[in-house]
Amino acid sequence: MNTTEMLLKERQSIISGKLQANGRVLAAELAFEFGVSEDTIRRDLREMAAAGLCERVYGGALPVSPVGGSLKQRMGIALNRKQLLAQAAVSQIAPGSTVFFDAGSTNLAIANALPSDMMLTAATNAPAIAAALIDNGGIDVILIGGMVDRQVGGALGAKAMRDMEQISPDLCILGACGIDLEAGVTTFGFEDAEFKRFATSRSRKVLVAVTSDKFATAAPHGVLPVAHCECLVVEHDADEALLAAYRERGCRTVKAQKAR
Repeated sequence: MNTTEMLLKERQSIISGKLQANGRVLAAELAFEFGVSEDTIRRDLREMAAAGLCERVYGGALPVSPVGGSLKQRMGIALNRKQLLAQAAVSQIAPGSTVFFDAGSTNLAIANALPSDMMLTAATNAPAIAAALIDNGGIDVILIGGMVDRQVGGALGAKAMRDMEQISPDLCILGACGIDLEAGVTTFGFEDAEFKRFATSRSRKVLVAVTSDKFATAAPHGVLPVAHCECLVVEHDADEALLAAYRERGCRTVKAQKAR
């Protein structure tokens, strides 16, 4: 390894450390610190993003979202925390309304937490969520069809978009792989992002329920700015200063209860 390569690896190692410590890095600040051009730093960040070490955002980079694996795998992660988020999210659902449940393990927990006597029209592109709702006698279930993406756990593509075009939900419960004040809500799949954007455009309000490890992280594809998220449901110990910044963007925040 030549000197240039050694310096590059050392610089990228330091950048990775700063990402973990600070939750974000800015290209301009890194260029000043290392005494190199911003173009050099942007090349570093592109290489790191290609290696899965960060996600590029405007002006710098964020840590990669911790979310990964199939829906079945994700269902077994942080189950208790998701159940507490679900209970808080259910309190934001108006009886008699039409709600779209986007595919996702936290959204599946929300579907499972709905009271058995709740009257609702529920639409979803996720077969697992439809199955969770179908035995609830007060809920009319609309299943969005099409080719099911195994990783997402939901139908995506042209057929799903056409089905979604036929409904106008009062509330969209949106799945998120990462969320950040600047990057907004992001997800890993291109088609998933496209469908999520369309679903939110059809809905009067958007609710996102997220575990704390998704904050200040990003996935490759943007869905919507946080200012377009009417309600953010978070864990009981979410940082209050951070939540205040979300509220300044017009995003109402609701905290889940602490585990007993």
